[in-house]
Amino acid sequence: MIEVRNLTKRYRATRAVDGLSFEVKPGYVAGFLGPNGAGKSTTMRAILGLDRPTSGEALVEGRPYATIRRPMHHVGALLDAGAVHGGRSAYDHLRVLARSNGIKDSRVVATLERVGLAGVAKRRVGSLSLGMKQRLGVAAALLGDPGVLLFDEPVNGLDPEGIRWIRHLMRGLAQEGRTVLVSSHLMSEMALTADRVIVIGRGRLILEASMQDLQDKFRRDVLVRTPTPDSLVPLLTAAGATTDLEGGAVLVQGVEAAEIATLAARNHIAIHELTPRSASLEDAYLQLTEDSLEYRTTPTSP
Repeated sequence: MIEVRNLTKRYRATRAVDGLSFEVKPGYVAGFLGPNGAGKSTTMRAILGLDRPTSGEALVEGRPYATIRRPMHHVGALLDAGAVHGGRSAYDHLRVLARSNGIKDSRVVATLERVGLAGVAKRRVGSLSLGMKQRLGVAAALLGDPGVLLFDEPVNGLDPEGIRWIRHLMRGLAQEGRTVLVSSHLMSEMALTADRVIVIGRGRLILEASMQDLQDKFRRDVLVRTPTPDSLVPLLTAAGATTDLEGGAVLVQGVEAAEIATLAARNHIAIHELTPRSASLEDAYLQLTEDSLEYRTTPTSP
C-alpha cells in the first residue's frame, strides 16, 4: 500500500506539492494524472525517498522507503529510463542492481526475457533505442519481484505493440495483488489501463475516484435508437427527460438507461440500441484541470 499524508514539498518560494493526501491499495492500477508542473514526479520522488518532504509523509507498506532493507524486494520504480550508465550492457546494468539487493543472476535473465530484451542483453545500453531503454527500466522495477510498483510515463518511446504490452503487464501485476501507481499524459491509454484515477493540479488533490465513478460524474446522455421515436419521445418527456434528435437517434438526459428500457418495454416499443454515454477520460481530465494549467496555448486556425 502507498500512503501519502498531507505531503508538502517546497523549493524555496515554490510549492511543488501542497498538502496532498491519497492512498493506493493492492489489486488495482491507479492512474496518477495532472498537467505539467502539477507535482506528480515530485510526489513519486518523495514516495521513493529521493526528495525529503517539507512536511507530511509518504509511506510504502506503512513505513518510509528509506527504512526498508533491500528495498527492491518491496518496491520497484521507473522514473527516468535514461538514467543508466550507457557503457554497461543491459545484463550488467541489471546484474549490478541485483547484487546490491541480494538478487540472484538467474532472476536477471528471467526478467530480461519477461520484458523482451533477452536478445539484446549483451548490447551496451547507450546503443539501445528509447523503447528498449524503457523496457530495461521496467525490468529494473520488476527485478526484485516487489509488491509495490511506481511507473512515471512508462509508455514513452514504445511502439503500439510495446504500449499494449506495458498495459497488459500493469493490469496483470495488479491482478496478482500488487499495488501499481502509474503517471501518464496519454489519457486514451489510461482509460484502458487504470481502475482508479488520482488527479492533481498545482500540487493539490483535485479528484480521487474509480473509473466508474468518474464516468458517472461526467455522464452526458443516453443514446437510444428505435424505429418509432415519435412514440418514445412523448413518454420520455412525461417521465421528466429532455430529448434531442441526432442522426436518427434520440439523445436522452434526465432519465437513466434502465428506466428508458422499462418504459419502452411497458409500451411495446422496440429498442435497437441503448447506450449510456459519458465524457471521455481526456475531456473529463481537461474539465477537472482547467483551473490548474500552468502553461496555456492559444488555439490556431487550420
